[in-house]
Amino acid sequence: MRRLRPETRWAYVFVLPWLAGLLVFQLGPMVASLVLSLTDYDLIDSPRFAGLDNYTRMAEDPKVARAIGNTVLYTALHVPLAIVIALALALILNRVTGRAAGVFRTVFYLPSMTPYVAVGVLFLFLLNGQAGMVNQFLALFGVSGPQWTTDPDWMLAGIVVMSLWNLGTTTIILFAALRNVPRELSEAAMIDGAGAWQRFRAVTVPMISSALFFVVIINTITSLQMFDQVYTMYFSSQTAQQASGDAALFYVVYLFQQAFQFLHMGYASALAWVLFVVIALITLVQVKVGGRLVYYEAEEHA
Repeated sequence: MRRLRPETRWAYVFVLPWLAGLLVFQLGPMVASLVLSLTDYDLIDSPRFAGLDNYTRMAEDPKVARAIGNTVLYTALHVPLAIVIALALALILNRVTGRAAGVFRTVFYLPSMTPYVAVGVLFLFLLNGQAGMVNQFLALFGVSGPQWTTDPDWMLAGIVVMSLWNLGTTTIILFAALRNVPRELSEAAMIDGAGAWQRFRAVTVPMISSALFFVVIINTITSLQMFDQVYTMYFSSQTAQQASGDAALFYVVYLFQQAFQFLHMGYASALAWVLFVVIALITLVQVKVGGRLVYYEAEEHA
């Protein structure tokens, strides 16, 4: 350290608290959970080494298969819908000018500030089959709304609808990308006779492809870890859990149950590490595939 310049020494000093937090609160627990995944541990007795029994148990657990199916289906529905709706909102924001622009940006982002538990409670009322505002709105058009919160065939659809409430971050990211699209490119395409859809497809989408790629990855990771709202709606009480059955059982919810309801810490740790590996592999595939489709202006100039 004495050989380093004062600026470098101070840089290490300021980074040290973050490194300590990383080791104590992230890397340390990750290593501990990896060790626990190889044990039979109930928080009461000492851990007992079990080898790969927890991982083989997962392959035979029908609830794991159901939780994976619900989570994958939710992700497949939520991510495309979230991207499309957020992009539509961003395009609207991009057309708003003047003092109203800041107001609309704030309004569009405010739902992201709502606590997830509050969102879950809110949508229990909104999606109520008898008196919920969603079904009342559908009734104005002569549509009889389903039992979103009690019908197993509609629970997942209701969760997808609820998750679309929180699109503020994705919308703002795409809006920032749209603001950076050079106007001269769109104007040149217009002069060449390109219509609005052609300009959007051939100019706007390629120029914001890096932002689209980013939000796809982030929304995929978030969807695979869906927990707060679902647990609040369907698993916060014994009655709600019995009513929902396995129709709303998501992977992280089942992981939480194994850890803190049944005290199967070793099994829950194995579930967590499988989720970590799956998310890492999915992200790696997205990066490999998406890297060929994303346009980076800096690389073009280089």
